[in-house]
Amino acid sequence: MQQNQDLYALSLDGAEFTALCGGNQGGDNEQCVELAAIPGAVDAFAVRDSKNPAAGVLRFTGAELRELRDAEVIVSA
Repeated sequence: MQQNQDLYALSLDGAEFTALCGGNQGGDNEQCVELAAIPGAVDAFAVRDSKNPAAGVLRFTGAELRELRDAEVIVSA
């Protein structure tokens, strides 16, 4: 991917989304997102809600996704 490339300017035509699920609740209670490589881009990805794909897509570089994966998340109830 070119530095400073606008990921939202890239087409998602042909993107193949794969569901990534967690929580192991199954059925309608399963919590999933869908992830796809952005066609024609290197190390760029689109993420959407598996239950409502029409709600929109967030786009990230691979580096941003790796930072998110490695981040320590603290959630208060």
